[in-house]
Amino acid sequence: MSMKRRELIRHLIAGEKVERCGFWLGNPHADSWPVLHKYFKTSTEEELRKKLGDDCRWICPQFYPDVYQDPKGAKLFDCGLDREEHEGKPLAKCETVKDLEKLLWPNPDYLNFETCLKDLRNAGDVYRLSGFWTCFYHNIADLFGMEDYFIKMYTHPEVVQAVTDKICKFYYEANERFFDAAGKDMDAFFFGNDFGTQLSLICGPAQFDEFIMPWFRRFTAQGHQRGYQVVLHSCGSIHGVIDRLIDSGVDCLHPIQALAANMDAKTLARDFKGRITFMGGIDTQLLMTNGTPEQIRQDVRRVREILGPNIILSPSHEAILTDVPPENVEALAAEAAFRGK
Repeated sequence: MSMKRRELIRHLIAGEKVERCGFWLGNPHADSWPVLHKYFKTSTEEELRKKLGDDCRWICPQFYPDVYQDPKGAKLFDCGLDREEHEGKPLAKCETVKDLEKLLWPNPDYLNFETCLKDLRNAGDVYRLSGFWTCFYHNIADLFGMEDYFIKMYTHPEVVQAVTDKICKFYYEANERFFDAAGKDMDAFFFGNDFGTQLSLICGPAQFDEFIMPWFRRFTAQGHQRGYQVVLHSCGSIHGVIDRLIDSGVDCLHPIQALAANMDAKTLARDFKGRITFMGGIDTQLLMTNGTPEQIRQDVRRVREILGPNIILSPSHEAILTDVPPENVEALAAEAAFRGK
């Protein structure tokens, strides 16, 4: 008798013997959904995911519009943590820790999880990725401006550390409250920080260890303490720190940006197979955009052979854009749904 989807993905990520690989469609960009619905003759996201045999659902409280209910109407990230809502770089001229007092920081007392929890509880037999997105690395870069962020690591390390602590303490408390409410309705703490460029890390390894890894380890431990698996999202070439991520307890790495340096399936299998599970791996930079459906199928088989069966096949960036033809999405899902061992 075959395992149910939710149980299978749990075992798969744990590195245990499973009967097949997994599949996740990802989180297509808002502009892509009308194109996909027209092609697949569906009307809702859930209908499409079921049609494609999607094993996973990403249900993130941070992305619900009613998650933050400030009595004065402030949004969750009015302090500038949301790159889409905030214009400018509010900490560009920050020189001292005291300057941080000028910003309006989010208050965990105003969090509301009701709508998100309802979706979690009604998700059905699928693996549930959840928790706050906890993208503190992105947030800090947005607050300072990316170049100033990295420069201030050298010139004003105490300010960078103070901002990091302020943002991360909020996320940590937000996750604590959400995990209390979600309990066993979620399976994995899924959070994301893009650490890599096409060639290497965005910041130096010493700065990565000083400013990023301490809180990263705390968040990973936070998920494990609640009995959740930990899935990390990071685009780019992060080969040089995967050992650190494994040591910190990451169970699964997403999205395996296939064309980034040393992030190809063969290199990852050679260096890390059996020590961490992978999710992703089907290139969206060139293959999914320009390839034929048969080329997509061939690549799914190739990646599955190299990294499977303990892999969740998925696009190498979860936000499928409109430049990916729907017939290539169909080919990816169909070949992944072949459920080859």
